[in-house]
Amino acid sequence: MAITARQLALQALVRMQRDAAYSNLALDAALSRSRLPERDAALAAALVYGVQERLLTIDYQLALYLRQPLKKLRPEVLAALRLGVCQLLFMDKIPARAAVSESVLLVKQNGCAFAAGLVNAVLHKVEAAGLRLPDAQQGRDYALSVHYSFPEWLIHTWSNAYGREAALDILKACEAPAPLTIRVNTLRTSTLELTRLLKEEGVEARPVPGLMDALELERAGAVERLSAYRQGLFHVQDAASQLCCAAVGAQPGETVFDLCAAPGGKSFTLAQRMQGKGCVRSFDLYPSRTALITEGAQRLRLAAVQAEVADASCYCPSLGQANRVLCDVPCSGLGVVRRKPEIRYKSRSEVDKLPALQYLILCNASRYVQKGGRLIYSTCTLNPDENEAVCGRFLQEYPMFRPAPVLPEVAQGRRDAYGFLTLFPQDRGHDGFYIASFQEVSV
Repeated sequence: MAITARQLALQALVRMQRDAAYSNLALDAALSRSRLPERDAALAAALVYGVQERLLTIDYQLALYLRQPLKKLRPEVLAALRLGVCQLLFMDKIPARAAVSESVLLVKQNGCAFAAGLVNAVLHKVEAAGLRLPDAQQGRDYALSVHYSFPEWLIHTWSNAYGREAALDILKACEAPAPLTIRVNTLRTSTLELTRLLKEEGVEARPVPGLMDALELERAGAVERLSAYRQGLFHVQDAASQLCCAAVGAQPGETVFDLCAAPGGKSFTLAQRMQGKGCVRSFDLYPSRTALITEGAQRLRLAAVQAEVADASCYCPSLGQANRVLCDVPCSGLGVVRRKPEIRYKSRSEVDKLPALQYLILCNASRYVQKGGRLIYSTCTLNPDENEAVCGRFLQEYPMFRPAPVLPEVAQGRRDAYGFLTLFPQDRGHDGFYIASFQEVSV
């Protein structure tokens, strides 16, 4: 059987359900094996991400017309139904007839011909009724959960932490596609020159307001194919991560530790901001991950970046100390759901396990900071338990560190009592992010 875009999408969705695989990894693996034409590959990606971004909304539609619970369905049948609903309700350019017939064909081709009648009947009902949503009488958080496809506990968390209006703004912002932002390799080219080179390759690049040497790309496609990328003239990095690097404040000639560094984007930007002078020691837990840092540094020709294997949760005195230490800790990733939509479906219990590890890494990181040095803590999540709570505890238990204001010149976002910065996706479209800065003040 020749692989098609819909067949590939079904296989990716089944693997994600069976193995809890990330959408980008499952999809990339399937695409690399298939060699689909570019147009079909784009359709497969749109289907997979479309289902993941609207999973709770789609499953609510299916539950209206199915007698048995969704978890009782064969994975192939459930994937075909989800793909059908996605096309019927959220992909206007696909005819309804094709959405239904192709979904029926999928179950037949994947050993589930017994479910063809069920798939046909349910999808025709969805087509006839259109999108149906619960009303607020069933619970406002529940209604928002189905509408925006976010779990209720997360909506409740955001409402309590940031206010109801801000929580709604986050939900709305997450419906928009994430921007493609790059950092100019200022050791090899200039923003103006790179903009010109990209235009020659058919890519429009515009400056990011308030952020030097950052460009947002339009119609770039796969950046790896661009000559400017292969020449090492830029690397992909969201504006929020670039602001985090600015908050580190690294100066030429200093030594900087970047813990949990892979795949290396922050290390690369730090080396560029240091004009290639000094040393950025980039640590991660596994050789396979430090290899990514080394490969990126070689492409960008950043000799100042040194990738090393180390466990950020275990102090290693032989590493010495640094002027500045950045620990961008493992987190729930709730600020980057536009890029990895399945992140939003993490359970509360899974997320609640993270602060203990984050605090351990922050404490260990502090031991690498030399007297008078600076310690930066960051996450790409919007969760006070992983952000403010971790940093507040650290300040209480480590009096040799005091809070240092984070990028006071930056107007967007929200600041807590310590001057630490939370960035939201509704702020200029960048990722959700948290940045805290600590000054070592021991005598």
